[in-house]
Amino acid sequence: MKGRTLTRHIKEGGKNLARNGWMTFASISAVTIMLLVVGAFLLLIMNMNHFAESLEDDVELRVFIELTADDENHEQLENELHDIGNVDSVEFVPREEGLESLITSLGEQGQIFESLREENPLNDVFVVQAEQPQQTELLAEEIETLNYVDDVEYGADIVDQLFSVTNIVRIAGITLVAGLMFTAMFLIANTIKITIIARKREIQIMKLVGATNGFIRWPFFVEGLLLGVLGSIIPISALAYGYKKLLETVEATPELLFIEMLPTYPLVIQVGGLLLGIGVFIGIWGCMMSVRKFLKV
Repeated sequence: MKGRTLTRHIKEGGKNLARNGWMTFASISAVTIMLLVVGAFLLLIMNMNHFAESLEDDVELRVFIELTADDENHEQLENELHDIGNVDSVEFVPREEGLESLITSLGEQGQIFESLREENPLNDVFVVQAEQPQQTELLAEEIETLNYVDDVEYGADIVDQLFSVTNIVRIAGITLVAGLMFTAMFLIANTIKITIIARKREIQIMKLVGATNGFIRWPFFVEGLLLGVLGSIIPISALAYGYKKLLETVEATPELLFIEMLPTYPLVIQVGGLLLGIGVFIGIWGCMMSVRKFLKV
């Protein structure tokens, strides 16, 4: 296509938006509202997923070493732990440190364990973290087969429930966003379709005077593109500003500090780019699908 022809299509698309002011306003409003809803849920779900990953990363196995094992046995076991696949880190906690932590954690009640310092009954421990927390149970089963391992604990019941909840959150989030996007595409496409039906006569006249389908489609392509871009600006701006303020409020409220939210950047840039892409796609797709039936004259 020649540059002059492309420029003509761009100008014509812009003029059509201005010429059909109320219809343009209705289409942009539909895009704006639906992208605002989709964007808000995207931010919510991405933060919930981040929170779930943080919980999963805290899952660790405590490998209790046999009381009869010596330093050489410890070293052999540590090497075998590092050699297992899916092991992210291995940390040795001597029994003296374990007893000190126990006494400290119990506060005043911990004083009754002071007498154990001379004859410490606790095991030396390796604290192991998995690269993939979801594979913790399998990793524990494999570690239990190693020599000099007395026991392996990782809170199996709690961890299983945690992974079940986080999986449900992820699946529900993906389903919800997919449903919202489908609804948004349906509503926006119908709104755009109404605006194009009102211009049915204009399209038919262009066909009758010999205009090709491609010549007629291009201004509508430009209109769809502009509708998507214009309809994305407000939701992207509102969500970026609203999320920044929300994050500042959470960080300034001590009671809410346990809520670990994603930083504003690059999150809003990622969500903004996604919303812009969705808006442009829906705008162009809605215009192209709507104008197609009127080209069959």
